[in-house]
Amino acid sequence: MINDNKKQLATPDELLCRIAKILDGLAIPYLITGGMAVAVWAKPRFTWDIDIVVELLPQKLSLLVRRLLAIDKDVYVSQEAMRNALERKGEFNFIHPQTGLKVDFWILKDDSFDKERIKRPVKKIINGQSVNFISPEDLILSKLLWYQINPSQKQLDDIKMILTISKVNIGYIKQWARKQKTIDIFNQIYS
Repeated sequence: MINDNKKQLATPDELLCRIAKILDGLAIPYLITGGMAVAVWAKPRFTWDIDIVVELLPQKLSLLVRRLLAIDKDVYVSQEAMRNALERKGEFNFIHPQTGLKVDFWILKDDSFDKERIKRPVKKIINGQSVNFISPEDLILSKLLWYQINPSQKQLDDIKMILTISKVNIGYIKQWARKQKTIDIFNQIYS
């Protein structure tokens, strides 16, 4: 195993940048979502994980495994779990003991929303590295979907905060919320 670390990773931002660089280098489309995206589009908050949506093709799986394992000698990632996630359009984990972080890689689903949101990354500079974040509109739509599956006040609070702090395209959100059948939830928040 090759360890291409020039310095030890110590912070979530450093790990995020390392992974973004790997994904960019392999030309794997991705979006940072979850708590890190909420920190970008609303307010900083503590999170112990990084959520990344990836459009991973089978022929890039082995390369991605090798690059992730090269981050640090103690990391965990399972090629078998990656293969299973790819087949079922699910998720696989990468664990980085040094920072205590878990990275959840979510495989892009074959639906119209996922296909649209992967085409709309918003680049943000973190520690001098360009990183693809989910747009604030698509983050809201994702959180509406999560709320629909598992109602949680945290999802609603995140949506309200994003609407308060970030400039968003309400027409785009309403259009997709109608398609996703989450428009009633959105209207209750936005009214």
